Amino acid sequence: MPGATITRAERRTEADMGNAARILAVEVPGALARFALPEGVDRRLQWLLDKQDRGEALTDDERAEAEGLVELVDLLALLKLRVQ
Repeated sequence: MPGATITRAERRTEADMGNAARILAVEVPGALARFALPEGVDRRLQWLLDKQDRGEALTDDERAEAEGLVELVDLLALLKLRVQ
């Protein structure tokens, strides 16, 4: 499967850059379709999300970790879709 280029426009807050958009172009290898979170990282993310779903408060560090992992999962999904 050939590589692809993905372009993502990202809005910044007015405090950061006014209403300007930043464009990011990344060369995506075709093998990316097989990429996934490592099993242990995926288990950790599921544990954090399950804890939150049970109504237990996440610590600030746990919340930041979960948010970062969710962003990574979203990025991988977006890249996989682009490669397909």
